[in-house]
Amino acid sequence: MFPAHGEFTVQKGGRFVGRSIVFTEHLLFIQLYLLSTYFLWSSVLSSWESTTKSRHIPCYMCCGNKCSSELPSPLHSRRVTNSACGCDQYKKGIISGSTCADLCDDHTLAFQQCLSSSPTQQVYGGLWKGRAVIIKCGIQEAFKAENNPDSTPRRELVLFDKPTRGTSMDEFREMLLNFLKSNLGDQTSLATLVSQIITMADVNRDGKVSLAEAKSIWALLQLNEFLLMLSLHEKEHTSKLLGHCGDLYLTEKTPHRSLYGTEIPRFLRPLLPSPLHRLIHQWLAPAWPRRAKIAIGLLEFVEEIFHGTYGTFYICETSFKSVGYNDKYDFKMVDLREVATETAVRTFLRGRRCERNADCTFGRDCTASCDRLLKQCKGDLIQPNLAKVCALLQDYLLSGSPADLREELQKQLRTCTTLSGLASQMEVHHSLVLNNLKTLLWKKISNTKYS
Repeated sequence: MFPAHGEFTVQKGGRFVGRSIVFTEHLLFIQLYLLSTYFLWSSVLSSWESTTKSRHIPCYMCCGNKCSSELPSPLHSRRVTNSACGCDQYKKGIISGSTCADLCDDHTLAFQQCLSSSPTQQVYGGLWKGRAVIIKCGIQEAFKAENNPDSTPRRELVLFDKPTRGTSMDEFREMLLNFLKSNLGDQTSLATLVSQIITMADVNRDGKVSLAEAKSIWALLQLNEFLLMLSLHEKEHTSKLLGHCGDLYLTEKTPHRSLYGTEIPRFLRPLLPSPLHRLIHQWLAPAWPRRAKIAIGLLEFVEEIFHGTYGTFYICETSFKSVGYNDKYDFKMVDLREVATETAVRTFLRGRRCERNADCTFGRDCTASCDRLLKQCKGDLIQPNLAKVCALLQDYLLSGSPADLREELQKQLRTCTTLSGLASQMEVHHSLVLNNLKTLLWKKISNTKYS
């Protein structure tokens, strides 16, 4: 039995003396018991889920304008018939890309497992010339689906019908420039991005862009994540784009696809109480200095997408599942589908009718204020990227933090989470808060093996 109330003496900071050793042993035993139970049931239920999903839940292959369900489960592993991924169109000369030959001729690009059972989220693990990669293709964007609830998945979205035969190189450049202006805003640097896109499209490096090459790159640009990967390709905190074929593209694989290193399986989450969620996360998380390094990378990413080379971007779903890190504990944004351009958010809000703030939400949590008198959405978001990221980092950084740092760290994170999205505060105040937090963390881990 636990000691009765009053048998402990409590010192400042909540540390027990007297019979604290007995209490600590009991607590440690409970933690070990709960964690061993979690891993046992995780293994059993994982096996059960794999069996049931392979029978009932299809994993749709919808690259290009073809659809099949050859991969039956997110946990099942089998090579996909390449004709389902545009190889027929490649052989007919309709599409092109830097990895088409690897996929269709040499078979050095292979699908291994499906990572999503949703027909609107095409994500696969694969091998490319012996290297582990992530393979993606999209038939409908998450933002388009969420912001247009009445829409239904369109499995023939990518028709590769633009540009049309007879389009000159100058006309194609103009097409690209106008498209980028409408999506990224009228940035002075867009001409450089157009040149980079044309270089990427020119797969055979002959200085020209064929119709198949132009159609493929145009189809890819319609995918929000691909557009953002091109816009942020100079940044070290996004996954590298490795190649493409038609509307299919490859990125490097981030080994740890969650800030905590390992995510609790989705089917287990409803069965576990919140305190156990936190305990498991804390148990599986990297050591605190490594968490500090990862957090610095996330803060740098927030800095990079605010008034970057090609405009400002908003994180419209802030969650552990979108962010991760590599084996060197460098932060990586593993999913850019929930990141939106400022132009897209402002276009959505402009003139939008509303009754409450929730009516002014783009994506999951890019929310602006509703003007109750005019019944229209305002232009500024209530919470900026930095405030949302700091809220995400609170438990992550405070748990297990050094005692001499905890009070100041808690104070700075609290200040950060209360930041406003008003334009008048965005420039100087946000930069000051971000730099103070980065400096605090960096001072603690600099000149150590963790830096």
